[in-house]
Amino acid sequence: MKLKEAIFTRRSIRRFTDDLVSDDAIHEMLEAARFAPSWANVQPWEFIVVRDKALIEKITETYSPNNPARKCSLSCSALIVVCAKLHLSGCKGGAPVTGFDSWHMFDVGMAVQNLCLRAHDLGLGTVVVGFMNHDECRRILDVPEGYEVVVAIPVGKPAVATKEGPPRKPLLEIVHLNKFGASMR
Repeated sequence: MKLKEAIFTRRSIRRFTDDLVSDDAIHEMLEAARFAPSWANVQPWEFIVVRDKALIEKITETYSPNNPARKCSLSCSALIVVCAKLHLSGCKGGAPVTGFDSWHMFDVGMAVQNLCLRAHDLGLGTVVVGFMNHDECRRILDVPEGYEVVVAIPVGKPAVATKEGPPRKPLLEIVHLNKFGASMR
């Protein structure tokens, strides 16, 4: 699949078949995530691949009660929990040097996008879950101090064909020339 096709056709998938996602496919997704850029190449991400169904159930219980990803997480072949090491991204010597104290979220976001695009390229589906109790998930997975659970990503073979995504804002509404409010026309 060409990159442009992957970007324009990837969708959040919330229904999976019973097919097993191979360890090789998981490895390929993690390799794609590993090659994402990061602040000063600190690579603050850590990935926990959860295959144990009982553990997946516990993690899913940390999702908000009305999170639409609950059902697909319970039926996924693997759940990838993405964590970030704190005080690396956007920092020098552990001290923040940007106006944002959560630069790791940007770095992890790029790794997650790479992972999801590679999954799509492999014919697999993903959805990024962030509407959850991150601290409780962290406790369940024994994530040490100095790290934060950022998202959970259920992975599986899509049970339904993907359809066209929701409309996007036109470029004229979101792109400015030289200063905010000046049109690119």
